[in-house]
Amino acid sequence: MITDFVQQDAEVLEEAIPQEKTLSIVQLIMDGGVGGQLIILLLTILLAVGLYIYFERFFAIKAASKPNRNFMNSIKENVSEGKLDAAKMMCSQVNTPVARLIEKGISRIGKPLEDINTAIENAGKLEIYKLERNVSILATIAGAAPMIGFLGTVIGMIVAIHEIANSGGQIDIKMLSDGLYTAMTTTVAGLIVGIVAYITYNHLVNKTNKVIYEMEAKAVEFLDLLNEPL
Repeated sequence: MITDFVQQDAEVLEEAIPQEKTLSIVQLIMDGGVGGQLIILLLTILLAVGLYIYFERFFAIKAASKPNRNFMNSIKENVSEGKLDAAKMMCSQVNTPVARLIEKGISRIGKPLEDINTAIENAGKLEIYKLERNVSILATIAGAAPMIGFLGTVIGMIVAIHEIANSGGQIDIKMLSDGLYTAMTTTVAGLIVGIVAYITYNHLVNKTNKVIYEMEAKAVEFLDLLNEPL
C-alpha cells in the first residue's frame, strides 16, 4: 500500500514538473510552410553569394595592395637615365594598379604633361572600377536581407492569425507559439545575413580606399618626377 502511494506521488510530481522544450532551428524551418522555407532558402543563397564576393574581392584587393618599397626608386632611376623600356618592363613584372598607372604615364612621356596626367587619371578610373567590381552587391544584400526576413515574419503572422480565425474561438497555444517561432526565425536569418553583408562591405570599402590613396600618391610622385629639371 505504501509503495502504491509513493508511486502515485512520484507520478504526480513528474506531471507537475514542467518539461523543458528545446528549440530546433531545422524543425522550425521545416514547420514554417512553403513560404517560410523559400525565404530561408533565398537568404541562404544571398549569404553564400555575399561570402563568395567578399573573399574573392578580399584576395584581389590584397594582391593589388602588396607593397614594393623599391619600385618607385627604380622607376625614378630608369626614367632619369632615359631607360623607359626598362621602366615599362619593371611595371609589367610588378602587375599592380600602381604599376599599371605608372606604365601608362611612362608610355606617354614626350607628350605634354597635361596629356600624361589625363592618361593616368583615365587609367586610374579603370583600376578603381576593377577594384570595386561586385562590391555594390554586398551593399544591396545588406539592405535587402533584413527586409526579406521581415517579409517572412509578416507572412508567418498572417498564417498564425488565419489559423486562430479558423479555430472557432478555441486558441491552441502550441499552434500559435509554433507560428510565432517560425515567423521570428526568418527575421533572425534576415538580420544575420544583413549584418554579415554590411560588415564585409565596409571592410572591402576601407581596403579599397587604401589602394586608391596609394595610387593617387604614386601618380603625384611620378608627375613630380617629370616636372623635375633634367
